[in-house]
Amino acid sequence: MATTGYAGHVDGELKKRGPGESQTPLVPISPDTDAKKKQQAGKPAKSFVDEYEHIFVCLLFTAVSIFTRLWKIGLSNIVTWDEAHFGKFGSHYLKREFYFDVHPPLGKMLVGLSGYMAGYNGSFEFKSGETYPEEVNYTFMRVFNAAFGALCVPVAFYTAKELKLSRYATWLVTLMVLCENSYTTISRFILLDSMLLFFTFTTMLCYARLTALRNREFSGQWWLWLILSGLSIGCVSSVKLVGLFVTALVGLYTAEDLWNKLADTKMPVTTYAAHWVSRIFGLIILPFCVYMLSFKIHFIILENSGPGDAQMSSLFQANLKGTDFNDSPLEVAIGSRATLKNMGYGGGLLHSHVQTYPEGSQQQQITCYHHKDANNDWFIYPNRSEKDYEVGEDLRFIKNNDVIRLIHAQTGRNLHSHTIAAPVTKADYEVSCYGNTTVGDEKDHWKIEVVRDAASRDYSRIRTLTTSFRLKHPVLNCYLRAGNVNLPQWGFKQIETTCVKENKPGDQYTHWNIESHWNEKLPPAKKDAFKSPFWNDFVHLNVAMMTSNNALVPDPDKQDDLASQPWQWPILHVGLRMCGWDNHIVKYFLLGNPAVYWGAFASLFVLGIMVLTYLVRWQRGFPDLTQDQIDHIKLAGLYPAIGWVLHFIPFVIMARVTYVHHYYPALYFGILVFGFCFDWLTNMLPTNARLASFGVAYTIVTGLYIYFIPICFGMVGDAANYAYLKWFDRWRIYG
Repeated sequence: MATTGYAGHVDGELKKRGPGESQTPLVPISPDTDAKKKQQAGKPAKSFVDEYEHIFVCLLFTAVSIFTRLWKIGLSNIVTWDEAHFGKFGSHYLKREFYFDVHPPLGKMLVGLSGYMAGYNGSFEFKSGETYPEEVNYTFMRVFNAAFGALCVPVAFYTAKELKLSRYATWLVTLMVLCENSYTTISRFILLDSMLLFFTFTTMLCYARLTALRNREFSGQWWLWLILSGLSIGCVSSVKLVGLFVTALVGLYTAEDLWNKLADTKMPVTTYAAHWVSRIFGLIILPFCVYMLSFKIHFIILENSGPGDAQMSSLFQANLKGTDFNDSPLEVAIGSRATLKNMGYGGGLLHSHVQTYPEGSQQQQITCYHHKDANNDWFIYPNRSEKDYEVGEDLRFIKNNDVIRLIHAQTGRNLHSHTIAAPVTKADYEVSCYGNTTVGDEKDHWKIEVVRDAASRDYSRIRTLTTSFRLKHPVLNCYLRAGNVNLPQWGFKQIETTCVKENKPGDQYTHWNIESHWNEKLPPAKKDAFKSPFWNDFVHLNVAMMTSNNALVPDPDKQDDLASQPWQWPILHVGLRMCGWDNHIVKYFLLGNPAVYWGAFASLFVLGIMVLTYLVRWQRGFPDLTQDQIDHIKLAGLYPAIGWVLHFIPFVIMARVTYVHHYYPALYFGILVFGFCFDWLTNMLPTNARLASFGVAYTIVTGLYIYFIPICFGMVGDAANYAYLKWFDRWRIYG
């Protein structure tokens, strides 16, 4: 069976080859050539609609988008869903307090900016379900956030145009973005998702524009869009690390493009090298600079001590205002009280508490803990073979290779290890707290091995903050280590601390430093004694972010009614209640438009069947497609499909807890695939049938959006009034 193809673009529309026309592939008609023919025939080159459609239609879509994203946006006056997190992070910027989160800072800085513009002073705690006070202009902050969601619509419009979709398909793609209920809902709150979507959309627009300019490389426009691509990639990655997935998509296209150019023997080597250099600059160096700049601004703004201090290195914390590190003595002596910070990325403070291990030695637990309290304090004592410490004695400074004891300040017990297996990491020895200042043995001893000192090469004194050292157990020949393994609930999910048998000097998780230090006999250190390089802080924070993100795994001891599995997202198997469900609360349910979700997911299979069919027919010698049509399938169909895979599969693989909003970037790529497939297949129909098909699609998408619009604008009163929206039992809209 012969399959018809595209003859090309005429007046912005794809022209179908008629059944009586030659089956020899045709080259798409050049718009310029077509315009000249019309002019020669005494007709205008383009009608008014053709000339200005991209302006007026886009403005219409944008106006409707603004309305849907802003209508009744301040109806609910309570802190809704993750506003409790991101509103609080915005408050930290206004108070300039350092905090820690698993996401990069750009989106949260924008939240802080919205609060600043709204006249908010950062004093509200953003507790979930709490009513906003009068002094917090939450409506303005939501409007600021919603602007990003509204702007996704015109960006989608121009992206579809740049992907060479027909006018009707461009409208369909734009309408699906406009009428996607979940996009509308998520845009109306103080969250990061609308910003993530906006920069994902702009990255795809830049990709589409670069593909359209691939025959005009190194022109002014090409350089402009290459730089915009780099800026967009930098921004999307600086909002959430999910932005790296769309970055990978652009990288795949760039790699293929450079590979194809390698086959061009007519291209000079210098030109080919220029292609590499330009892309390295525009798509790697520039985005990375944007990403680093967001952290630089982050560090500059957050100059005060805050709740996230413990996630950073001790040197970094010493440069924050409000910490007591600068009052610490520089050199450490016997009798000093100190806290020990693990120098592994995301490392915490050496900690103990009165609770004991439920098995093993059943002695007092030793953990690593990120929050600061008195249970992190340790006294430094001499080993049992030396003269015991007396309060009035002369100063005895500790140095490299000294053997000491560490006594827990709150319980008076010694840091201790023995040949009992650790509770989780069985290959390591358990570390516990045992005995007291008089009761104990040589298994309470720890030898200091200096790794480096940031301020000096003189290891004759251990220095606060700057000296990095390991603690070796001289009896067991193991090293004190705190990795990224969390204890079960009996250990309060704190980090397991063990004595590792392997001697790996480069293992950061066996490196420690003195963080806080108290000793009345010693003067405080000079103000310039502690300096922390930006690059070290940047790397440390990024590794800590990724480590903490990987630690967000489902808790088997708790039921999370909001979490969902990735397989549920494309088929719209589940939604999410964003707030309480009492009658007096305005209720929001995070659920997509069924036509958009199911259509986008089904189109992935349709595209696969289309490509397979063409491949089989090509193998059998049927010349269905021209090279331009093959490129169109690849750039407008296959690459968006790859984008969907890149944004979906990682959530299937990763162990962390997942929610429905994690699917939203992937959904956009599915929408682009749907627009392409619908355009391609309906082009084989007679003109009237084709127009009717688009009309039906517009009607279904718009109709279902309006049908489900209460879940976006807010459901007031009894949830039973909206029972008609509950199509499936898993949609917890009612009951």
